Amino acid sequence: MEEQDLFDLITARIQGKVIQYDKGKIKVGVSNHHVHVSRADLDVLYGADYALTQKSKLGQPGQFAAKETVTLKGPKGEFKNVRILGPIRQQSQVEISKTDSFRLGIAAPITLSGHLEGTPGITLIGPRGSVELPQGVIIAKRHIHMTPSQAAERGLHDNQIVSVETFGERQGMLGDVVIRVSEASALEMHVDVDEANACSLKNKDYVMICP
Repeated sequence: MEEQDLFDLITARIQGKVIQYDKGKIKVGVSNHHVHVSRADLDVLYGADYALTQKSKLGQPGQFAAKETVTLKGPKGEFKNVRILGPIRQQSQVEISKTDSFRLGIAAPITLSGHLEGTPGITLIGPRGSVELPQGVIIAKRHIHMTPSQAAERGLHDNQIVSVETFGERQGMLGDVVIRVSEASALEMHVDVDEANACSLKNKDYVMICP
């Protein structure tokens, strides 16, 4: 093999590895406990036809952290000033960590957002009233958002289970990560505070999808 041919081959292999690395690299978003509210529940908590006020944009298109907060009250304890995330949803949902569940006294299941059937309830307290949710408290299963084109170029599909590698002071592996594919998505992995602390992750860090 000519020297130039060998150089071209090595260069192509390096470029291939770089492309593979870029496709596997996923930005992290760390979720603290928060609340999604329905129109009816927001009316009770903050008043009829109240509009959420955007405080900051989130990683997913159209989603934001609102200035408005509520108190979460469980059988054993409560959290004050828990952020509401917008926009308004069809059904209210409360996302907490495993550690939060001990303080609240609520046996929340680990499940995907929106999978609320059979989940425990909680009391939401706002400045104008309170709401007794009959269900809706979950520990969000770790997941990765991506568009159909991003999934296709990585050879992945909706609801596929993958593992990821984390880096830094507490390098490790996270398994049972769900791929969530939607046109209205941005490429981002969501973990809760417990998971982030265990792996020393923070917002905008990166993980790698394992091959």
